[in-house]
Amino acid sequence: MKQFVLTVIVAAALAGCSSPVKLDDVPVQDKSGTSASSIGSQGAGSGNVGQSSVAPVDLSKSNDLAGGPAGARTVYFGYDSYSIEANEQTTIENNARFLRADRNRKTVIEGHTDERGGREYNLALGQKRSEAVRRALGLLGVADGQMEAVSFGKEKPAVQGSDEAAYAKNRRAEITYR
Repeated sequence: MKQFVLTVIVAAALAGCSSPVKLDDVPVQDKSGTSASSIGSQGAGSGNVGQSSVAPVDLSKSNDLAGGPAGARTVYFGYDSYSIEANEQTTIENNARFLRADRNRKTVIEGHTDERGGREYNLALGQKRSEAVRRALGLLGVADGQMEAVSFGKEKPAVQGSDEAAYAKNRRAEITYR
């Protein structure tokens, strides 16, 4: 009888800890249509003797430094999600361009969550968020050796508070450069 009661308690505890969010499914897809080898081969100079070796600046395109320290480096996520939303794609592309410009540049992608949920769950969700950004950057031609994905879970909130506005700012992945 004791063993039956213990089994029921353990089963109830495990059922209470479950979540409908699938942390093993990776929602990142390559929709750019460009291969990594074609990225970076654009913009080569004409090579004429007597001409400057500096390539002309095309002002219709964004600057290669736009994703660096002066540009956006935070990707925000929905509640209980690690899917990169379409409105975050520009941030990903700018940071990928910045990293491709200098193959020696390193980045750490820090995954964060809001304060809701248990510590272990939030650490896992934060890791999935940082891995999603790392994979997206990789699909845009950034070398795997340039990136490291880590999770802080709910330990480093960007904004203090327990309302939806604060939660939305804390559900993020931050791209930091080293």
